Amino acid sequence: MEQIQKNIEDSFRKQVQSDVKLKNAYLLADSDKLGIHIGVAEGTSGDKKANIKQPNYMASVGKLFTATLIGILYEKGKLAYGDKLDKYLDEELLDGLHVFKGIDHSGEITVEQLLNHTSGLYDCFWPLFEKLRDDHSLSLSPREALEWGKQHLKPLAPPGKKFSYSDTNYYLLGFIIEKIMGLPFHEALKEYIFRPLQMNNSYMLHYSEPLEDTEYPLANFYGHGINFTEVKGLAGIDYAGGGVVAPMHDLLKFMKALVEHKIVQKETLEQMKDDTETFSLGIGYGYGIWKFRAVPLLTPKKFTCWGVAGVIGAFMFFHPGSEAYIIGNFNDLSYKSKALRFMLLKVIKQLG
Repeated sequence: MEQIQKNIEDSFRKQVQSDVKLKNAYLLADSDKLGIHIGVAEGTSGDKKANIKQPNYMASVGKLFTATLIGILYEKGKLAYGDKLDKYLDEELLDGLHVFKGIDHSGEITVEQLLNHTSGLYDCFWPLFEKLRDDHSLSLSPREALEWGKQHLKPLAPPGKKFSYSDTNYYLLGFIIEKIMGLPFHEALKEYIFRPLQMNNSYMLHYSEPLEDTEYPLANFYGHGINFTEVKGLAGIDYAGGGVVAPMHDLLKFMKALVEHKIVQKETLEQMKDDTETFSLGIGYGYGIWKFRAVPLLTPKKFTCWGVAGVIGAFMFFHPGSEAYIIGNFNDLSYKSKALRFMLLKVIKQLG
């Protein structure tokens, strides 16, 4: 086990040191079953050496937090996965939301279809991110971002007919959470997840502060060679689709609470994991959850795991075979796919 741990740490450091695009990266791998406890940071953030205790912006890893809040509401009887949006959202918001080939499907979309990206809705995030890249002063609220999408983008399919990954779905889930809980989304995160799990150094990017002050600054993160850490407009176009900021040890608390059914019940978690659509070959997408499956001749069974990933090379997974939690971030848009390959081939392959 000591050699396996050393191999993983060495592979991680080599990966970061050999790639000029990477400024800083973080990796936690924790398995009581194997006696492996890795917490390593490499590179620099600003003028300081990267530290494993630094909070990281986790991009779409935050979608699992949003889906978990929906699961909490489901267990409290506050909503059903089959509920349609008009039960919770106002008429102005829904007006013209989903018009496909001249037919308005806005009232047909369900909570479940938002969770597993089968609403057929366009993705507001990427076109607005490109605008933000060129103009850092761009500032939109999530609702304004959605209204922009209505005017400039088109749905891809009627609800329930096609999987299409879209942050717009998670904007709408955030609005539903706010409506039912009577709290801003960042306050709902704090009261229902961060505080109960003692995730004291976690918060929502440019929306809130951690429960406790920390001496460790937010790790810098990059896209297209640009440091986006202080680009405040990102908050409005990310929102419930991925605004969570947390250090690795807080994310470990969250994943352990999910796996041990301390935040939602076993039956709810199983539904979140198993009600999947095909994301890509060997990957299913449930309610905010990526599920890696064995594919004959391509992906061995030992790679089976579940969790969630973010576009800047962020990931948070549980590997049942080794009972390992694998959490990390390469903090660069170029690691959208590379991070998952690293996790599978350099970490899980070692763990067996």
